[in-house]
Amino acid sequence: MSTTAPSAIETTVVQSLITFGAKADDVQRDATWEEIDVDSLDLAELAQVVEDEHGVRMEADDMKQIKTVGDAIDFITEKKSATA
Repeated sequence: MSTTAPSAIETTVVQSLITFGAKADDVQRDATWEEIDVDSLDLAELAQVVEDEHGVRMEADDMKQIKTVGDAIDFITEKKSATA
């Protein structure tokens, strides 16, 4: 049974978004994808990183519902907890 701290998930999401080109100061929980200039290709890449690092699969339908950085972190944390 493997659990991942929400802070580790948050770090993965934030660092990935910065790697994709978002400004570090702009990547806040309430920031929308548009506000930090993240496009659908970046989101697909984020989904792959999350699956590789945390074993959580994010489907296209899931991504349509996720509008902010915080939404993504919460979604991943909830899915990870459900499988632990």
